[in-house]
Amino acid sequence: MFVAVGYLGYLTISIALTVWVARTLFRSGRVFLLDAFRGNAPLADSVNQLLVVGFYLINAGYIALALKTAAPMIDFRQMIELESGKIGVVLLILGAMHFFNMFVLAKMRRRTIEAHAG
Repeated sequence: MFVAVGYLGYLTISIALTVWVARTLFRSGRVFLLDAFRGNAPLADSVNQLLVVGFYLINAGYIALALKTAAPMIDFRQMIELESGKIGVVLLILGAMHFFNMFVLAKMRRRTIEAHAG
């Protein structure tokens, strides 16, 4: 019983967090991409959409792989501890992907500014 409830809770929370972060990044990231691509809206929108697709694929893949567990879940406490550990890793991955994307966009922006300054 606890295993099924744990799986369902993990999937629900992980997928909801992934969708929320992806939508937030998509909405807010457009400004950065427009700046990085010197106002080329079609290119910025296309890259933004591709980033979101990649984001979903990576996170869905990890969520699916992390679903499996061999740990015994005899009581509710063990289920919550296992679930919180798995969700914590999902959150760390989401955060790492966000900072990596910000790093790449900042580097692209710097290159664009340097190319037009010199």
